[in-house]
Amino acid sequence: MNNIIKELRARHNLTQDDLARKVNVRRETIVFLEKNKYNPSLKLAHDIARVFGVAIEEVFLFEEID
Repeated sequence: MNNIIKELRARHNLTQDDLARKVNVRRETIVFLEKNKYNPSLKLAHDIARVFGVAIEEVFLFEEID
């Protein structure tokens, strides 16, 4: 799973720490998410999407399995 968190943060002028505080996680969690080294819980994915005002599917890009 890939994501565009870094791009969305830039568009919204948020630091990793800003986003982490808004979704109640540590900054390191945001770092790992942006590096695709961590898959978020559904709640965290929802909270991140809500911060940016978009659907989860717009933040997290799921690869289809054939």
